[in-house]
Amino acid sequence: MATETSIGESFRGIIEAVRDHAGVETAFGEPIEREGRTVVPVARVAYGFGGGFGEGDEVTDDEEGTVESGGSGGGGGGGAVTRPLGVIEVTDHETRFVPLGDRRRSLVVAGVAFVFGLLLGRSLARGE
Repeated sequence: MATETSIGESFRGIIEAVRDHAGVETAFGEPIEREGRTVVPVARVAYGFGGGFGEGDEVTDDEEGTVESGGSGGGGGGGAVTRPLGVIEVTDHETRFVPLGDRRRSLVVAGVAFVFGLLLGRSLARGE
């Protein structure tokens, strides 16, 4: 059976691993300098982790009179997702955030696709 010390050490190891990878460098990339501009990549980073533990009991089989004991368990896991958002552009005259992609355009395309699918579904349902 695992002890509180070994469980604590396991969680401490997980927390240290997350801390080592959760630095500013993960969300902000290395600055790139070109032609009087400095560009810093920006990303959204999300981390998650969890763990669990189980224990066993003595089990008595009344028909045979046998007693079994044992059990334990444990587990843990985690993951991370990084999504690029854009860049910070720095010049002598201004600093601005330039997003990657156009969200409005993506929403319009998704809306058009939805309406097209809806109309196609109605047409097929009528047998046209």
